[in-house]
Amino acid sequence: MKPLIQVSQQVRDAVAGGRPVIALESTIFTHGLTPPRNLEVAFEVERNLRDAGVVPATIGVVAGIPTVGLSDGQIAALGTEPGVEKLGVRDLPVAAAKGISGGTTVASTAVLAHQAGVRVFATGGLGGVHRGAASTFDESADLTTLASVSVLVVSAGVKSILDIPASLERLETLGVPVVGYRTRRFPGFYVRDSGCTIDYSVESPAEAAAIVDARDRLGLKCAVLLVNPVPERAQLDPELHDRVLREAEQAAAAAGVTGKATTPFLLDHLHRASGGRSLDVNVAVYRANVALGGAVAVELAARPT
Repeated sequence: MKPLIQVSQQVRDAVAGGRPVIALESTIFTHGLTPPRNLEVAFEVERNLRDAGVVPATIGVVAGIPTVGLSDGQIAALGTEPGVEKLGVRDLPVAAAKGISGGTTVASTAVLAHQAGVRVFATGGLGGVHRGAASTFDESADLTTLASVSVLVVSAGVKSILDIPASLERLETLGVPVVGYRTRRFPGFYVRDSGCTIDYSVESPAEAAAIVDARDRLGLKCAVLLVNPVPERAQLDPELHDRVLREAEQAAAAAGVTGKATTPFLLDHLHRASGGRSLDVNVAVYRANVALGGAVAVELAARPT
């Protein structure tokens, strides 16, 4: 059967030639950031990667076709046209059959990157176990997906509005290695330290590449999660963050907000209470993770096969 995935010639050639390639998600510019900042950031990180000798493989779905290595025109269309959906793994076959365009989540980007042979993927934050999941069973598909795709994912941990200890427990249960970049404190996306510790860390992109190589030589099929704290100068003030988060949780309870409506409510409250500063952190996180992911991709390409 003819595969539905379209891989750009540049990405295909780089993968075949063993050159550095990195996958990038599209939901950051379809749903995470507003115009014109969304496209400015999307094109900026691609340009920075090319300057570093790395091929960017931005992933999205164009008129039903999952595409690895979006063109500038495709990125612009997904970032500006109305009706663009947010597509997880479960949505891909429906989108393909119905010709839907959309930005890909962490989970769907990781799956498509793996199928295209791209070994490194940089994103902002990872989804996780939601607060109250013991009764709602609300858990991001990102976690279970990472248990089955052999990529390296660079992220700034999970957003602090989630249940971070439970998210780490799930990652352990699923057999996903979690490695800190120059830290053994698990980051909370908006802040450098979530209050949780992790067992392992690396001090360089070369060390991270060695772990990926060892995983592949062991024949393991899970992702490696490399967590990279937001630069200290860019994080939200931790005291402000904790206070605003408590206020947001109290406001959600008072308003009777539950289930899947909770996360958007908390994010919106955090955005407003921080004067929009949370979006600045989002951009800083993404830039730093893409740069680190690109450096790991360079090291992986340099390792003997």
